[in-house]
Amino acid sequence: QGQLVESGGGAVQAGGSLRLSCAASGRTFSNYAMGWFRQAPGKERAFVAAINWNGGNTYYLDSVKGRFTISRDNAKNTVYLQMNSLKPEDTAVYYCAAQDRYRSGNYYNQYEYNYFGQGTQVTVSS
Repeated sequence: QGQLVESGGGAVQAGGSLRLSCAASGRTFSNYAMGWFRQAPGKERAFVAAINWNGGNTYYLDSVKGRFTISRDNAKNTVYLQMNSLKPEDTAVYYCAAQDRYRSGNYYNQYEYNYFGQGTQVTVSS
């Protein structure tokens, strides 16, 4: 069974930056596209960003385009989410997720992912 462990969350003021990391183990990392989702209090978990298996294609929620950057290092089995110009509405628990590269390729739907990490809290104050 694969395992994903997120880190890098924390509390920042609006306009600040954080870099989330997600370390994968137990499966061949390059066989998976990777995504980031977030869940704010009282809301459903929602898509934030995704990257295909070799890093050649990336996808973003409209509200984070130009502020967030997803990347991966297959040699380190790690995916990153660089978050700049953070806003209070970015406050949420952030989860990374893995999708088999031969699956649907629908990166926006959480149910198309094979497994998720436990999440890391991001809190942005105004």
